[in-house]
Amino acid sequence: MKRFEAQRAFLKTDFHSLQGVQTGAKRGEPQPPAEKAPEAGQELYPLPEPVEEVLKKRDIWSCIRERRSVRRYSGERLSLPELSYLLWATQGVSGHTAAGKPLRTVPSAGMTYTLETYLLLRDVEGLSAGIYRYQPFSHSLLQLRTLENSEALIDELTMGKTQPFLPYFAGKANAVFVWSTVPYRSEWKFDTQAHKKILLDAGHVCQNLYLAAESIDAGACALGIYEQKGMDRLLGLDGEEEFVIYLAAVGKK
Repeated sequence: MKRFEAQRAFLKTDFHSLQGVQTGAKRGEPQPPAEKAPEAGQELYPLPEPVEEVLKKRDIWSCIRERRSVRRYSGERLSLPELSYLLWATQGVSGHTAAGKPLRTVPSAGMTYTLETYLLLRDVEGLSAGIYRYQPFSHSLLQLRTLENSEALIDELTMGKTQPFLPYFAGKANAVFVWSTVPYRSEWKFDTQAHKKILLDAGHVCQNLYLAAESIDAGACALGIYEQKGMDRLLGLDGEEEFVIYLAAVGKK
């Protein structure tokens, strides 16, 4: 319908839009780092190496066939090795190029890796409830702050009260994965095409989470409805150079 034409336009960007555009990459500007560095004084908590022993299902056919959005959780605690595996499966380093550049477990347009992974943890073995950020290059967690009354806060920010047919499920999850974007990482290379590619990258990441969760007998449910300013503020993001674009709740089935 005509009233949506402007909003749809960015989904139809193609390589022609880059012709004649001097992107940061073309100007020779350095590529933005693909990971936020810890601030001075912030401590990194190394995660256990991801291991196959956490898998309950090793058959990709079964994981794809049985994957569903899961909104009810058993209350069983998520183990630290399981969380380590889920983080590795969604943004972890799986190898390196011949030039030594890290490769991830998910594709990203032009290897720009625009996403950052934050965690709202409620019930994970060995970790206090709080807000964390994943550091993929060192496979570690950075605790940003503790999180009190997490269930009510998560439900409020994910608009639980406005969804009476699916009330309050996110706050009962063991963990909520929150993905932000640092848009200039992609804009540096793709200019006006970047925003389409950022959304595609987010889809790749969340689908890996769904399949990885299924493989450990956990369930995931993506969340596209949330309070933007409140979620950005909770994570300490400026809402312009970095902001939340996608969430997913994860809990044991």
